[in-house]
Amino acid sequence: MSEETKLNRANASKAASKKASKKVTKKKVSSKKSAAKKATKKVASKATQPARQQSAFQLRVRDDKVGVIEINVPGEAQNTLKAEFAEQMDDVMDQVRRQAGLKGLVLISTKPGSFVAGADINLFDSIGSKQEVVELSKTCHRGFKAIEDLNIPVVAAIEGACLGGGLELAMACHYRVASSRSNTALGVPEVMLGLLPAGGGTQRLPRLVGIPAALDLMLTSRQLKPKQALKMGLIDQIVGSEALEERAVALALKSTAPRPAKSMELSQEALQELALEKNPVGRKVVFDQARKQAAKKTYGNYPAPERIIGAVEKGFSHGIEAGYEEEAQAFGDLAMSDVSKQLRGIFHATNALKKETFVADESVETRTIERVGVLGAGLMGAGIALNTVAKAKLPVRLKDRDAKGLSHGVGYVAKYYDKRAKLGAMSQFDAEAAKRQVTYTDQYTGFKRLDLVVEAVFEDLGLKHQMLKDTEANGNENTIFASNTSSIPISDIAKAAKRPENVIGLHYFSPVEKMPLLEIITTDKTAPEVTKGCVAFGKAQGKTVIVVKDGPGFYTTRILAPYLNEASRLLLEGVGPKELDKALQQFGYPVGPITLLDEVGIDVGTKVGPVLEAAFGERMQSPDAADRMIEKGFLGRKAGKGFYLYGDGVKGKPVNQEVFDAMNVTPWKNPDLVAAAERCTWMMINEAAFCLQEGIIQQPMHGDIGAIFGLGFPPFLGGPFRYMDSLGLQASVQKLETLAERHGEHFQPAQILVDMAKNNDTFYKN
Repeated sequence: MSEETKLNRANASKAASKKASKKVTKKKVSSKKSAAKKATKKVASKATQPARQQSAFQLRVRDDKVGVIEINVPGEAQNTLKAEFAEQMDDVMDQVRRQAGLKGLVLISTKPGSFVAGADINLFDSIGSKQEVVELSKTCHRGFKAIEDLNIPVVAAIEGACLGGGLELAMACHYRVASSRSNTALGVPEVMLGLLPAGGGTQRLPRLVGIPAALDLMLTSRQLKPKQALKMGLIDQIVGSEALEERAVALALKSTAPRPAKSMELSQEALQELALEKNPVGRKVVFDQARKQAAKKTYGNYPAPERIIGAVEKGFSHGIEAGYEEEAQAFGDLAMSDVSKQLRGIFHATNALKKETFVADESVETRTIERVGVLGAGLMGAGIALNTVAKAKLPVRLKDRDAKGLSHGVGYVAKYYDKRAKLGAMSQFDAEAAKRQVTYTDQYTGFKRLDLVVEAVFEDLGLKHQMLKDTEANGNENTIFASNTSSIPISDIAKAAKRPENVIGLHYFSPVEKMPLLEIITTDKTAPEVTKGCVAFGKAQGKTVIVVKDGPGFYTTRILAPYLNEASRLLLEGVGPKELDKALQQFGYPVGPITLLDEVGIDVGTKVGPVLEAAFGERMQSPDAADRMIEKGFLGRKAGKGFYLYGDGVKGKPVNQEVFDAMNVTPWKNPDLVAAAERCTWMMINEAAFCLQEGIIQQPMHGDIGAIFGLGFPPFLGGPFRYMDSLGLQASVQKLETLAERHGEHFQPAQILVDMAKNNDTFYKN
């Protein structure tokens, strides 16, 4: 037999063996891959997909023998990870492994503004069991591990959103280079959906940046700008956008894989922190402290923080593979929980609102808003001006009556941008340029060219009428006048207008730059193009926008008032301020009602009460607790005394004991905190139903978003309407009727609830 024949037979034998091996693998696969592919295929098949979808990952090999995987999800505005991408990733990695002489690999997005903005949340809609979710996590583990295990340097070139699964993908690479562009942001925000990073994030992140920093990012959903990420050690270099690929390629060519241990000079503080993490006893201290802080914030209402801490701890105490397993199991549990379902519902609702114009006639043109004026440089006015510049990128003319008033606005804007520059979130040059986008005046000079003027002055109808007249006199015929009033009907303000079609309400929440909601109020005379323009403006400011019908208190103030009224009744019954605040925080509100009253100002709240009581009668009747406080000068934080004490030398926000004397009550020793929280909450819920019944809000979803984003209604409950759906409307009506028997007729359920309960109806159909 010739050598050639022997060689051919050997090759044939190898081919047959390989074919047989493939057959067995195809039949049996490995236990690790089989279930995962089954799960991902099941999810993908439930969505309507083309027979052969264009891959989101394309390999390009450069002349310098560096491979570049280009990420671009077809037909989407942003790159998001989808279940069906597992096979696409496998395919492109097979291509990489087949390339002879490859010296490095770079992952880069060709979609502007988006590296990978996380996983596609819609995939959860097609999943029916915990095990399917677990297998999706394990599929990600294997896919990212394949990148990590390559014996050539792999560099992630990051520009735009690098969030959630996108950051987990980047962390699986050996090195990370980030663009200096302002839209580049890195973070793991899964906790906002009641989830945890499930692509290995709970294991890789703490090994990159340390346990405390990793837990902070995962538990707060904080997003980092490139300078912050570099300082933390999450990325290796920052580069200009135009040089992103070339710098990543250069790093790949000069580097090694796997990545060598970092050799950097550590501060004494960093060394101590590192020693603490490497010591099992020290790690226990870190994890115990994290659990304590998480419990303090969540009151046990959100399971994700505990599972995040548990997964990280497992990886350090039992090894990284055990950590991956814990992460996958926790992901399955959390994804199937009611809390995550409600939080994902909120996410879907906010996305739906991004597309909503709130104008039925689609042919209506949007009123253009490019130049904005703000009347009043106080807390609200300065906040509106700042938010307009920072988010909408529009110039603002800020007016107050004198230099003293304007000085607050100047300081407010400067403080914000100086802090951003100090933290490295933006350059000092950009910060100074942004400051100059706000101009200041004590006259109406420059108002002729303004498209929109927002008044943020005191809640006084006469004063608002004057502001409206001045704006019409000094603006142009198309200048929109928007009131930031929280209670006065916009139609009452518009009575002073020559052009009522240009009058609208823009109700912001304090602090404006942090609170996500904008409640827009329209009258019967507001022009639809004005509504459409203001909705677009609100979205440009980064706000979640709802549009409601005009009326006393609109929606948010109207449902907040009975909540606070009931808190006042509980105070008069003897429930202490601290106990009452604790009751509502344990229920899920970010702050308690008494702290809220002190922050807003007791006297401010009294201006709303009479308006609502005149409109809605006994249901809105306000107890006289506030009047007694005002008589004593207990106006809240601004006066140094309210329900709590404030000021220099005062620690821990102690209760103002004089309050009990002012109200002539003896505090209870052991009040029923659950019952107290339910009384306040059900007053808010019932009033939300009245608003839907009267057409103040167009649909339940608007009411849920308004209550959560504007007033802090517990997100894990989904909002007033989703909460009632989860309990059942019959049970909800029964709850209100029981409260009415025990505490008064103001708890009588809205007729819409009674009617829907009889018909076994729900607010949401799915």
